[in-house]
Amino acid sequence: MLRTPICDILGIEKPIFQGGMAWIADASLASAVSEAGGLGIIAAMNANADWVRDQIHQLREKTDKPFGVNVMLMSPFADEVADLVAEEHVPVVVTGAGNPAKYMKAWIAADIKVVPVVASVGLAKLMQRAGATAVVAEGTESGGHIGELTTMALVPQVVDAVDIPVMAAGGIADGRGMAAAIMLGAQGVQVGTRFLVADECTVSDEYKDRVLKAKDISTIATGRRYGHPVRCLKTPFSNEYAKRELEGASEDELNKLGTGALRKAAKEGDYEHGSFLCGQIAGMVTKRQPAAEIVDDIVGGAEKCLKEATKWVK
Repeated sequence: MLRTPICDILGIEKPIFQGGMAWIADASLASAVSEAGGLGIIAAMNANADWVRDQIHQLREKTDKPFGVNVMLMSPFADEVADLVAEEHVPVVVTGAGNPAKYMKAWIAADIKVVPVVASVGLAKLMQRAGATAVVAEGTESGGHIGELTTMALVPQVVDAVDIPVMAAGGIADGRGMAAAIMLGAQGVQVGTRFLVADECTVSDEYKDRVLKAKDISTIATGRRYGHPVRCLKTPFSNEYAKRELEGASEDELNKLGTGALRKAAKEGDYEHGSFLCGQIAGMVTKRQPAAEIVDDIVGGAEKCLKEATKWVK
C-alpha cells in the first residue's frame, strides 16, 4: 500500500485530498472520500457559519473518518467560519485565496491541523513559520482560483524550501500524476476536477457532462487583468468574460458579470450563464464513478507506476 508520513499525521489511510471546491465540495462528496481512506473536504466558500455547521453534522452522520473544511479567506463570513471550525473540533482546516495567519494561533490551540494552499515559495515559508502542519502546492493547471507557476515548477521548489509535508495539486487525475508528484518530493496529492464526476458529487448533470466532454484545450483562465485569475471551461459565459476583460472593462463590471456564475453552473446547470470551474486535466476524465473507485484508481495507479519505474534504470 502507498503510504506517506502525511497519512499518520492526519490519521488517513491514503495520501490523497479531495479539493475544497465551492458549490461542489459538500458533505455528500467529502464523506465519501473520507470513508474511502482519503481526506474529504467541505468547502465553506462564501457560506455563513450555520450552513457550514450543518454540512459538518451531515458528514459526521455518514463517516467517523478524518475530514477537513476549506476556509475561503476572501469570504465575508471568514471570521465566523474560522471560529466555527474550532468550536466543532474539525480535524483539518485547508485554506485558500489568501493568508490565514490571523487565525492560525486559535486553530492550532484547538488542535486543528492547518494545511494552507499556496501558489509560491514565499507563502509556503510564511505558513511554515506560522505553524502550518503541511501545505498544498497548487499549480496553475488547477481549476478555480490559480497562481502563475505550473505544478512541475512549483512543487519541487516548495519541497526544497520547507520542512513540513507538501501535497501537490494541479493537473493530477490519475496514478501517473500522483507518482510524478511523489517523485517531485510531495507526500501526496489534492485532486479536484476528477471528483466533479463522482457519483456522490451533487453538481448538476450538465456540469458533469461538460467535464466528460472536455478536451486538453477546453479551459480558459480569466481575471488576470485585476490579479484574481480563475480557470474554467470555455463556455458562452467565460468567452464573454474574457472578451470584456480584453476590452478593458472595469473590475466592478467584471465582478457584476461573474456574480452567481458558479452557482448557476453547479446547481442549475446553466451552460449559457454559468462558470464551470475545471482544471486542464479535464480531458483525462472520461467516466462517472463512485468516489471510492476514484481514490483507489489514483492511489493504486501511483503505486503501480512507482513499482514499475525501476525498469528504466539499468
